[in-house]
Amino acid sequence: MFTCELRPEAVDENLALLQDVYAELESVRPPGLRYETLQADDGVTFVALVELDHGPEALQGLEAFQRYRSTLEERCVRPPAMTVVREVGAYPAP
Repeated sequence: MFTCELRPEAVDENLALLQDVYAELESVRPPGLRYETLQADDGVTFVALVELDHGPEALQGLEAFQRYRSTLEERCVRPPAMTVVREVGAYPAP
């Protein structure tokens, strides 16, 4: 899980870059990858959930993701934070 707080003036750029990422994901459809981005009510906090059956290259190899990540820290108030989480339960089950 990655969390970042964006500068308010960078939100539109971030959303546009994410749209490109999701368009490429839809086109390429890498197997074993689940990627989800959530935007908090404050409008500037984003959370990305990543599940990989294989290595990170499934996501990192995408050109749109590389563009998104290359300028992410510039858009953030502070560097993105990564937290490794473990599922305890889910409903409905995947």
